[in-house]
Amino acid sequence: MAAAEHDGPGPPPAITAEERLALNGMGSFEWDLGSGTMELDPAGMVVFDLEPAEFDGTPEGLGLRIPADDSARLADSVLATLDGGGDTYGSYFTVRRRDGRDQWTHTQGRVLRDEDGRPRRIVGIVRDATAELAHATLLRKLEAARAKQSTIVQRTTEALSRAVTVDDVTATLTGAGALERLGAEGLALGLVENGAMKIIALSGETLEILSERQFTRLDGSLPLSQTVLTRKARFVNDLGELAAEFPLFAPYLSRIRFNAAAYLPLIAQAKAIGGLVLFYERRSEFSPEERNLCLGLAGIVAQSLQRALLFDQEREFATGLQAAMLPRRIPEITGGEIAVRYHSAWSGREVGGDWYDVIALPRDRVGIVVGDVQGHDTHAAAIMGQLRIALRAYAGEGHPPATVLARASRFLAELDTERFATCTYAQVDLETGGVRAVRAGHLGPLIRHTDGRTGWPNLRGGLPLGLASVFEQEDFPETRLDLVPGETLVLCTDGLVEEPGTTITTGMDALAHAVRSGPQEAGALADHLLDRLWERWGSGDDVALLVLRRAPDPGTHRAPRIHQYVHQADPEGLSEARYALRQALRDWGVPGLADDVELAAGELLVNALLHTEGGAVLTMEVLPEPVRRIRLWVKDRSSVWPRRRTPGEAATTGRGLLLVDALATHWGVESRGDGKAVWCEFDAPPDDSG
Repeated sequence: MAAAEHDGPGPPPAITAEERLALNGMGSFEWDLGSGTMELDPAGMVVFDLEPAEFDGTPEGLGLRIPADDSARLADSVLATLDGGGDTYGSYFTVRRRDGRDQWTHTQGRVLRDEDGRPRRIVGIVRDATAELAHATLLRKLEAARAKQSTIVQRTTEALSRAVTVDDVTATLTGAGALERLGAEGLALGLVENGAMKIIALSGETLEILSERQFTRLDGSLPLSQTVLTRKARFVNDLGELAAEFPLFAPYLSRIRFNAAAYLPLIAQAKAIGGLVLFYERRSEFSPEERNLCLGLAGIVAQSLQRALLFDQEREFATGLQAAMLPRRIPEITGGEIAVRYHSAWSGREVGGDWYDVIALPRDRVGIVVGDVQGHDTHAAAIMGQLRIALRAYAGEGHPPATVLARASRFLAELDTERFATCTYAQVDLETGGVRAVRAGHLGPLIRHTDGRTGWPNLRGGLPLGLASVFEQEDFPETRLDLVPGETLVLCTDGLVEEPGTTITTGMDALAHAVRSGPQEAGALADHLLDRLWERWGSGDDVALLVLRRAPDPGTHRAPRIHQYVHQADPEGLSEARYALRQALRDWGVPGLADDVELAAGELLVNALLHTEGGAVLTMEVLPEPVRRIRLWVKDRSSVWPRRRTPGEAATTGRGLLLVDALATHWGVESRGDGKAVWCEFDAPPDDSG
């Protein structure tokens, strides 16, 4: 019903409630539940697009306009309210208008009950809700877009916050899930270097062809360089439009799969440091929100790159300082080979105080040292340089190892830096194989024997350098070792054996396994250890590594020779030595001597291990002239000569030299430096000489 028009004087007539509803696109209804009839006012008829003759005055009559599914859902809503004792209900449904258009409609009803609570009537309203729902849908789409943009910014910021170096930034932008995180299908990242644009990252199918333009002049001849020069973002809905403007770029347009792109300058501290291109497939426009998102991403990337560039510059300076503190040249040695390696940590800005050194000493000896100054900063590197020079000077003066470390500790304490250092230092005589080793709170050496076994000799240690002097405990016990020909000694800092979350023994076991399985040559073994361990642990710490191998001494074809070191605390050493002797005798064509030689060697080795301190060096060689013989040597560090005696009937020891005398053709004892060597010879049987 339309409101009456008023043209005359006086107040307009009052508008009825029915007219107010109609003016707002609403109609009303009254449903008598007892009779099943429904009254629908004219405005309600308009909402349902019904003519009076089409409506039979029942709820079922509305089925002419309400689809069956919606009608069933609406009926369920009303029934649930009636059965549940509710007073009101509301529901959205569609009305199929006579022009075929679907109209979203909303109804709201109130249930009227009698004194006993039984429902009698429902009165309510109906209204066209199409515009309302369309507006709500638009709001939901906008909210979803904002949420997506916020997620892109948040995830990108979080990912780049962990990037430290420029390589970290490029890995973050091109790694797994990176393009999805950015909301793009392709990416190109360039940095400004010396008036040129250098592409440092490409990601996305077919974009690899742009690597042909990895280095280009910053002259505006390409869209990215123009963006950097003008410092203005450019959003391109059709990449084909760039062909005429940028002829150098035209040949690539038909070879890449993208149709749109956002060219974004990377501005940091008011300076253009590079450019970022985000490529898209099947995009026809960039909305204002999408443009703002791209600009925000460019700002995040620019800040991350600026931090990374500064970090790389500082790190280059720090690692340069560290390298300058290490020895420039390793002296050549006779009788062996030495390989040294240093690697700074992959993570973190600062360098450490790890160092190595090789020192030429009087009487053709060599001093080797590996150490670590406390801390990971340039101060630690500077202290390391001073300490290395001081230790080198004390060693070069010819002092014994214990004195060298005591003086180095005093030197560090007098620097008043509140820093301490750990190290292992050894003097090695490669001619005799003698090693005099000391350590100050550091990991001891690992030795690989000629048969492939490895062992950690027991080096008694002192306090770290600096602390030893502060606590007036400058005692660094010296340990004597023997390095037989072909054996390898490995010194390293803890960065090679420490893995976060595990004990150091796990890393030591891994190092021993890597040494056993590694190549023989010192340089190849050093590379093998770094490949297997330094990268495995995640490289969270600096690593200094020194590998020294004594030259093998196989003798000659006519006079072969083998060497074996038997450690005092190694239960397998004796059996390994016997096996090595038997194998060598078989190879040399005299297997018939194996039993006698093994028995004699066992007696000499047991005598040396029981009555001396330290291990024993076993040597067996062929003496071809004038008669082919097998000579066996057992060298130890005791100056007390063995004495042959006749034991009593009840004695359990004392028969060793009697057995050797009975088995061997000749035997004797010789002085050898700081110890002695007991030897015995066996004539090769004539029929075994082949």
